[in-house]
Amino acid sequence: MDTPWLDRRQLHAWIRLAAVLELLPGVLDAQLRRDAGLTHFDYYVLAMLSEAPGRTLRMTELARQTNATLPRLSHVVSRLEGRGLVKRFPCPDDRRATNARLTGPGWEKVQEAAPGHVDTVRQHVVDPLTDEQIDQLAAIGDAILTRLDPSGTMAATYTRYDEG
Repeated sequence: MDTPWLDRRQLHAWIRLAAVLELLPGVLDAQLRRDAGLTHFDYYVLAMLSEAPGRTLRMTELARQTNATLPRLSHVVSRLEGRGLVKRFPCPDDRRATNARLTGPGWEKVQEAAPGHVDTVRQHVVDPLTDEQIDQLAAIGDAILTRLDPSGTMAATYTRYDEG
């Protein structure tokens, strides 16, 4: 089978997307570590809990929302629990399941970390783009996500802000 190589235009776009995928996580992580003592994934876990009813989710649902394996999530939640930011407890509806709840100090940490995180996202992603480019970026994201998540497993996570 002959490989359909990327043409110059496609290669140009792909290389830039690959660079963003490589550089942006480090920028987000560095700011959160410096300003809030959190990794980007720690912040993401806390943010998902902060938006959940009662600031509580089953660990399996939290893993789904953060696209993490249960072992990875369990390790991160253990670390956050050790810092008093999250508490785990048996699910009252199903004693075989475990819930994670954002604690008062965890909520304070999210509120403390959010402004710097938003400033960083704004500085490195939103502000360099025109309004038209923001709309294009959303459309591009939708097109790629349709391929990456054809079943829509993660759709609730990445479409929660579509209606406002």
